[in-house]
Amino acid sequence: MDEHAPADHPTKTRIKPGQYVIISLRRMIAEGRLKPGERIGEVATAEALGVSRMPVRTALRTLETEGLVVRLGARGYAARAITASEIHGAIEVRGVLEGLAAHRLARRGLTASEEREFRTCLSQGEAIFADGAFGNGALDLFYTYNLAFHALLVDASGNPSIGAALTRNNQLPFASAAALALDWSDRPSEYEHLLSAHRDHCNVVDAIARRDDDAAERLMREHAWAAVRGEKVFERISASRPAG
Repeated sequence: MDEHAPADHPTKTRIKPGQYVIISLRRMIAEGRLKPGERIGEVATAEALGVSRMPVRTALRTLETEGLVVRLGARGYAARAITASEIHGAIEVRGVLEGLAAHRLARRGLTASEEREFRTCLSQGEAIFADGAFGNGALDLFYTYNLAFHALLVDASGNPSIGAALTRNNQLPFASAAALALDWSDRPSEYEHLLSAHRDHCNVVDAIARRDDDAAERLMREHAWAAVRGEKVFERISASRPAG
């Protein structure tokens, strides 16, 4: 699968091999460069991406849980057929669920401890973008920070059913907040996209802190859709987004 390989490899992207492989394969599937039913061989993928077989094996298992690949028994994995409506529906549900979490939290109000946790989390995000470009390990740091923010929001909402529903929804293609699919060929645009996501987090927390529940919910719903609108690899998918 040499023809599918991105131009970069982990030493250039400064990201752990496991995340590099997962993000690269997500991108290929989103762009349609890996066709539905096309077998993804561990050895060929490892060689194409310049990594060992272990991160490829781990990545394929992760992508199976996200609904992006299917197991072919002893033959490994293949890209799964996905539709724009399936992706949009899953992202819409994520926005509704996380919007509900933000709404509940804003209506109740933050405790002093919760506000400290959110501000600490946001300060970690701010540090990632402090120098105006991705430094060494910045993508790994963003991945960790992004998941921490979303988990904190859901946990603080006080409704465990929201987290349970999100766990089920995250098994659908590109539904999870973790489902980054970056375009390595355009770092400046991807930097701006992830910086915009961080600013969304700040705006949501500000709305929660001032107890504006409607704004907090709206901003969180918009943040979910920004994952599709902002990443270049989703341009084909975004173009077919249903109205409404």
